[in-house]
Amino acid sequence: MPFAQSPLRPVRRRAAQALAVTGAAALLLTGCGSSGSPSSSSSSSTQAADGGKRTVKDATGQAVEIPAEPQRIVTLTQEDLDAVLALGVKPVGITNGQGLAEPPAYLKDKVQGVPVVGNLLQPVLDKVIAAKPDLILAGDMQDAQLLKQLREITPATLVTMAPTDDWKLAFRGIGNAVNKLDQANKVIADYEAKAAKTGADLGKNKGAAVSIVRWNPTGPSWMEKRQFASGVALDMGLTRPAAQDKDGNAHSPALSLEKLSEIDGDWLFLSTLTDDGKAALKDVQSKPAYQELNAVKNNHTVTVDGSVWSTRGGPLAADVVIGDLGKALSAS
Repeated sequence: MPFAQSPLRPVRRRAAQALAVTGAAALLLTGCGSSGSPSSSSSSSTQAADGGKRTVKDATGQAVEIPAEPQRIVTLTQEDLDAVLALGVKPVGITNGQGLAEPPAYLKDKVQGVPVVGNLLQPVLDKVIAAKPDLILAGDMQDAQLLKQLREITPATLVTMAPTDDWKLAFRGIGNAVNKLDQANKVIADYEAKAAKTGADLGKNKGAAVSIVRWNPTGPSWMEKRQFASGVALDMGLTRPAAQDKDGNAHSPALSLEKLSEIDGDWLFLSTLTDDGKAALKDVQSKPAYQELNAVKNNHTVTVDGSVWSTRGGPLAADVVIGDLGKALSAS
């Protein structure tokens, strides 16, 4: 029985926002600077008379006054959380991971004891109030009513990313918002050096074509080239299968069994986000269409964490992806 070819819910959420904020996250980086750091690369932020505030532009281009040195940060997406943790900042409130009822596993040990204030982009306002934030990082939220309510809790509420932004741009913007832009640039430089070295050390798998797939209850979806994990693979010098060589940062509609060949490659990295997705993957693994994939026949399939590989990500998630790719491809 073929899988339905229906688009995934996260695609609808992000695609519906695209026209409103396309490219706007560049403003978060170039339209703001650090009043407390003379080495900041930007000169267009303004410093309040008391020296305790900065005015920055968020990812929608809106000017927002924020503390020069925020102390109590609430993050509303996994990407915001990853970013602040990578910069050595522990937030006072977080949301659960995408499709999860808990923080993502790869970050759980770093946020023990931090209150959860809701699900991804769905904060419980009373819990946000209880966290007493002086800065809220609101990811790619475009719910105007909810943003208004959050800004009543603190005017320092920033939309930190646009749907078309890559994770490095969003991370630099977040680094600037927490007055750690120089440190954010170093984190990215270190990541790029590690990705290049790990990719160069893959021996016969150097430059291999890696298929990156999330399995959903309705079938598999492959990730486009600028989607987070895909970008990490490309930074390592790896390639994508011809069917997946599409410039974008989302994923394909769910595929039917008749189109399963689109997920083939030298290597196949598979992730799920829900129990239903896991069940659908287990069911298809006994079917001829799956067993005939070259990656399956060559025993080149790897199961990976969907909360890392299927989201927009940040530096800590990127490190996990490098590790997963390096371990699998260097072992064969």
